[in-house]
Amino acid sequence: MAAAQAILLSRHLLRVRDLIDRAYAATLDVPALARSAHVSPAYFSRSFKAAFGETPHQYLLRRRIERAKALLRAGELPVTEVCLAVGFSSLGSFSTQFRRFVGESPTAYRERAGHDNLAVIPGCLVRRFTRPVG
Repeated sequence: MAAAQAILLSRHLLRVRDLIDRAYAATLDVPALARSAHVSPAYFSRSFKAAFGETPHQYLLRRRIERAKALLRAGELPVTEVCLAVGFSSLGSFSTQFRRFVGESPTAYRERAGHDNLAVIPGCLVRRFTRPVG
């Protein structure tokens, strides 16, 4: 019976991770994510970290920063618009988290990445090698 419960939990955790990947710009909090996994928030956080190596909040932040990097490389939106598009409500918190994950400000990243021609490289490879290490 315990093995069946572990498999069910694993499926729920994968679905929650997919939800975060799809809806990273939405307001997502641990209690809501835990409800979608049908477990308590504390158990959800522990299980998510055990399964994926980072807390749900860290995973969400990393996903938002990945998307922000792609938008900044595209260069079509101002930094403030990028901030809002990826789910941050404050430019200050966005800049702080971006610097924490990437090691430079969003503006500096845009200037540096604008010189790289990543448009000719398949997106899966760009994401693999530009993924924030946080």
